[in-house]
Amino acid sequence: MHRMRRALFESYVRNFIFGVEDSLVSTVGLVSGIALAGVASRTVILTGLVLIIVEAFSMAAGSFLSERSGEEFVMQKSVPPMHAIIASLIMFFSYLVSGLIPLAPYVLIEAEGVATLVSVVVTLAALGALGVVASRLSHTASAYRAIQMVVVGGAAILLGVVVGTFGGI
Repeated sequence: MHRMRRALFESYVRNFIFGVEDSLVSTVGLVSGIALAGVASRTVILTGLVLIIVEAFSMAAGSFLSERSGEEFVMQKSVPPMHAIIASLIMFFSYLVSGLIPLAPYVLIEAEGVATLVSVVVTLAALGALGVVASRLSHTASAYRAIQMVVVGGAAILLGVVVGTFGGI
């Protein structure tokens, strides 16, 4: 029974970390790229909202299907969907709420260049905080995990910035 609870908790943590990280990186990469391409602020906000909502649902659906498939593979029989439902809800809400972090500066700050800079900085800080949370949950080195999250997420942000800068020509 202890092993089963640990496996469930592991799944919930994995869905939370994955949802937050993916949402932060995907959203800031997209909105930064779109903003740097020179589109109107209203378009940046709408694009960000569409991404957050569609991806939150898509990630939750993927979580549900993969968690259920994984459980049935381990058990070698059909299992009730409750764990998969909980895991998918964790994925949905972690993605949805986290995506608002990089989008908020575009809603609150009128100067688009400033909004982009603030969005990137706030997102990198949120990734660092997520690294610390992940390290606390796994009892590993906080600084290493925070740096790892910032570097990996920063690479994806850089990709969005580069594509937006050169793709808007």
